[in-house]
Amino acid sequence: MTMFRKALLASTAALSVATAPAAMADMEGLSTRDTFRVGDAGVLCSAQYAPTDARLTGIFDRGYQLVCRDAAGAVGSLLAVRGNAPAVATTLSCEAPGVEALDALGNVASQACKDVQGGLDYRRYQVSRGNVTYVAEGLAGYDSVLRLGLASLVADRAVPGKIEVATTLVSDPTAFARVQAGQLDARGARREAYSRNTSGSFAQAAAFFESLATRQLGDASANAEFVANQGLQQSNLGNFAAAEALFAKSLRLAPQRDGVVQRMVRNFRAINALNANRPEAALNAVDVLVDPVLEGRDADLANGNISTDLARVINREVQLLKSLGGIESGLTPEDRAAILDGQAQQLRGSAYRQQGKPAEALTALNEALTAIGKVRDGRVTSLNWLRAQTLSELSAVAEAMGDATKAEASLSQAIGIYQSDYPASPALLAAQAKRAAFLSRTGRSEEAIALFGAVVAQSEGVDDAASALRDLVRPYFDLLAGREDSESGVAFFRASQIMQRPGVAQTQAVLARELSEGNDEASTLFRLSLSRSRDIVRTAADIAALSGRSDLSEAEATQLKQGREALDILTREQTALQSKLAAFPKYRAAAPTTLTLDDLRGTLKAGEAYYKMTLVGEVAYAQFITRDTARSFRLPATTSDLSQSVATIRDSIVKMENGAPVTEPFDLKTARSLYSALFAPVDKELAAVKHLVFEPDGPLLQLPPQVLVTEDAGIAAYDKRMKRPGADDFDFRGIAWLGRDRAVSIAVSPRSFTDVRAIAPSRGKRSYLGLGQNATATSRPVMAVADECDWPIDTWQNPISSAELKLANSIIGKGSGTVLTDGAFADSELAGRTDLSDYRILHFATHGLVTAPRPECPARPALVTSFGGGNSDGLLSFREVFDMKLDADLVILSACDTAGVATAAATREAGIATGGNYALDGLVRAFVGAGARSVVASHWPVPDDFNATQRLVGGLFGAKPGQALGSALVQTQTKLMDDVQTSHPFYWAAFVVLGDADKPLVAR
Repeated sequence: MTMFRKALLASTAALSVATAPAAMADMEGLSTRDTFRVGDAGVLCSAQYAPTDARLTGIFDRGYQLVCRDAAGAVGSLLAVRGNAPAVATTLSCEAPGVEALDALGNVASQACKDVQGGLDYRRYQVSRGNVTYVAEGLAGYDSVLRLGLASLVADRAVPGKIEVATTLVSDPTAFARVQAGQLDARGARREAYSRNTSGSFAQAAAFFESLATRQLGDASANAEFVANQGLQQSNLGNFAAAEALFAKSLRLAPQRDGVVQRMVRNFRAINALNANRPEAALNAVDVLVDPVLEGRDADLANGNISTDLARVINREVQLLKSLGGIESGLTPEDRAAILDGQAQQLRGSAYRQQGKPAEALTALNEALTAIGKVRDGRVTSLNWLRAQTLSELSAVAEAMGDATKAEASLSQAIGIYQSDYPASPALLAAQAKRAAFLSRTGRSEEAIALFGAVVAQSEGVDDAASALRDLVRPYFDLLAGREDSESGVAFFRASQIMQRPGVAQTQAVLARELSEGNDEASTLFRLSLSRSRDIVRTAADIAALSGRSDLSEAEATQLKQGREALDILTREQTALQSKLAAFPKYRAAAPTTLTLDDLRGTLKAGEAYYKMTLVGEVAYAQFITRDTARSFRLPATTSDLSQSVATIRDSIVKMENGAPVTEPFDLKTARSLYSALFAPVDKELAAVKHLVFEPDGPLLQLPPQVLVTEDAGIAAYDKRMKRPGADDFDFRGIAWLGRDRAVSIAVSPRSFTDVRAIAPSRGKRSYLGLGQNATATSRPVMAVADECDWPIDTWQNPISSAELKLANSIIGKGSGTVLTDGAFADSELAGRTDLSDYRILHFATHGLVTAPRPECPARPALVTSFGGGNSDGLLSFREVFDMKLDADLVILSACDTAGVATAAATREAGIATGGNYALDGLVRAFVGAGARSVVASHWPVPDDFNATQRLVGGLFGAKPGQALGSALVQTQTKLMDDVQTSHPFYWAAFVVLGDADKPLVAR
């Protein structure tokens, strides 16, 4: 489903005051902006307007906090003050100032300082121009930010340059946006939220609104506005019912007869309907009656109260108004209502277009343009985003009416607005992608390919570009798929990497960084920084949960206060660690998230191939890559087809009925059909592949590719046998399984696979640690009192036998292995162990809990353990696994469906700011985060019948020294395939290798 937000999510900006477009602000100066980027390369850093800095004493003084990606707090500050220079911060002890030449500035006063209490090094730079003194002050590890920030402040424009500071890869642009929002006052955060929305940075805007919603502003209209925006974000995620609930809450929070909030919710409800492809409901939404809006003024001004902070804001807006030609400061409620009414007409036109009524759509969209133009006689430049969106809709209508010339002209006008007002933004890239698609539809393929290529290249440097482009690049893949020239293969591979990946890919990148070569001090700092970052995410989540409630008890209010104090401390500690980490060059490099095709080819060995899936809406594509070739093609099956095939195959392997797993005769025909849909174009090439690296997408994340059937002959022989009396329909010997002749690795991105392949092996001195067979429990310990979302006590009453652990230990342990069962296998016992990093292989044989105990409860992945002391709950949770300190070559999860998901909420609870809601983002990701280079996980409950799992594990650990993990797994799976009792895939195919199956299980 294509989300309507691609055109209209920026509608929230209708409530903002008039702000300078990005290009205008760059041209007129940074002084009119709440935030600006520092530098144009390297680690992402920005300056956030800070009007409450105590060193600002005059209304013309300006101050900014400097924040950088992966640093939880401000790393420094910028000041521009008239009169005497501000004093050095009281916490710093500084040497006598010297003189230093800075690029773009010349000579400036320079001082080395130290935080007396924290022992951290600081730098301070100062220079005067006329009667203004400019200062940059901050952590020494962020020196390049201080220098470029000062140069930009003095020049009143963004000075280009590379930022080289520590980065740990623990956050994404959205997580960084939360940090930025926290550094701005409420007014600035609100302005910035709308600014990012209009530029198409939807996820970042959501983070700003999320931050605003947790602040106690005491403004009912503002709180209603933030809640409504949260509802719109839920709509964008496809949670339409949740969005509607938040819209209703917004109206309850708003003051009575607040016509502005009513109009906003009216429009958002229309957008929600259009997101759900319900144009008739959208038309009903925009017809809802709302209260009139009377002319109003800012409350502070109406009361005659002009504070220093407000005076400073007014002064900055006056500077902005000069650049816009004297437009009155701020939009009145009447202005906002007029804008929202104009947008309602735009939404009406869009709904008509969805209904296939171009004439009605044309009338409504032109009326929208007229209404927008009447607001302050069309001089509100910040409404250009709405004009651009309306022009984009008019282009689609003109094309539907057969007027290609008008369609292209309208789209070009929209692009021109975005180029002028929102350069280097997701909104501009989205508009250009729409034009490229138009060129493709009108037969100008080469022009379309060139423009799409430029969009993809630019997107790699634009935050949030992937979410804006995901549904728009399908025509590009269509143009490239099937072309045999090398340039098309390179372009296809590059474009496929802008698509969103499971969070485990980001976790693997962090692990690769943590385990890369370096001295102990650097590694220790890195791990400490990661730990503090996770503590910050957890604490912030707790604060958000409490601050959103109005019925806090006295104890909860105290908890909220303590949480905020703890967050301040954690933020300072993590930022200090990042500064210290900058002393190590390897952590100052901004590691790329994408890979070139040649880079991947150079990693592949003889007999290996990489198969990468890419789903764009309902259309599926793939690329088959070897050391010498790259073939791109469109799959004949839609995403829905693939999903249905996967569900059918999984149900024929095992499905739960009345709480018990039930196995049916395997669906050979669907498995054969799915193989053909995925691999038919490269069937001959695949026959020569001995190690397939498979990067699934969408529903294929939930199925081991080994169960696909590569030939018809075995199916024909099976069908012939079934016609005989008494035939065994569970006898699948003779089937040509994809996993019979080749090892398979599961990858989640090209970069993560190459990272895992390059990681040095474990330094652990002990070979094997087996964990399982929880102690049976008939009642829950007093300290582990259950609530309605805890698992029932019978979960602990049928432990998995430790036989496979003991077998594995007897084969591979050889005096350096350990098996922990019963009381030693309690979650509290594992949390207290300090020797887990000594083991190269960890093997869990226990129950896995990957769903929720009840439909109304959240899913929190966990492994069942014994109950221990203290607050033990008898579970090794996603969060607790992430807290483990491992240095493992391999973790084996011999439990139920351990390749499943963790929700985004459970991910945040574990202190992880990114990812969630994907298969493999659950326990697999948690163990990667804990320190596992590769994970063997299961896609369904592992069987006890016929000793299948025990035989599988025993054969796996019987690998010869130096033999690849994948090769050993294929050998033992083949034996089960050839046994009539275990030839059904239920017995041999559950396990997949996430990582590099070509690495040896046992070192030579």
